[in-house]
Amino acid sequence: MFGRKKRDPKEKRFKTIRDAYALAKGQYSFVLLRCLAVFAPLWALGIGLGAIWNRPGYAAFVTFPIALLGGFFFFTRLASNAAYASIEGQQGAGASVLMSIRRGWTVTPAVNVNKNQDMVHRAVGRPGIVLVAEGGMAVRALLNDERRKMERFAPGVPIYELMVGNDPDQVSVRKLQRRMKKFPKKLAAIQLRELRARLKSIGGMNIPIPKGPMPKNLRMPKPR
Repeated sequence: MFGRKKRDPKEKRFKTIRDAYALAKGQYSFVLLRCLAVFAPLWALGIGLGAIWNRPGYAAFVTFPIALLGGFFFFTRLASNAAYASIEGQQGAGASVLMSIRRGWTVTPAVNVNKNQDMVHRAVGRPGIVLVAEGGMAVRALLNDERRKMERFAPGVPIYELMVGNDPDQVSVRKLQRRMKKFPKKLAAIQLRELRARLKSIGGMNIPIPKGPMPKNLRMPKPR
């Protein structure tokens, strides 16, 4: 029997760019023109500086990849913002963003849910335990209940709380990953392994998670 054919890396990169473009196009008009509006002035500036030193051809060659990188970076920002906009306000959006964090955290979505679909997610990492709540006013009771449970199962471990939302005391979906990276690392590697093993048996609940590429860790191929 023949094994499954591996996808060519170039094909993977093309699919990633195509998906990101489709996502950005759904939120923004004239995506290519927007990117060209960043690329063209950067390249023109480089050529202009080269002309001052009577080396416009050399400057055009050198600054072309820099201008291309600038346009590409702007494109990834558009795709990132479009990805957030596509899930913002949806049930489980906070869990979707948390689960897209690739390093340092073990996320269990919906460890506590009520009948109104308010929910609390649990993230475990070197900082300790982070409880992330999303929902209405009743979610505070779920958050307090989950905190008491964590204090019982993991005494002495730092516990943090975050509320997903757009109010002044909340963290928006767009800033959630950035906020998670700001927690100080307080657990040693062996302590983290013990904590994960202790909490593994608690588990969580199955909830609908918005699908689609997530920003910030959206892997984009580097221009060659």
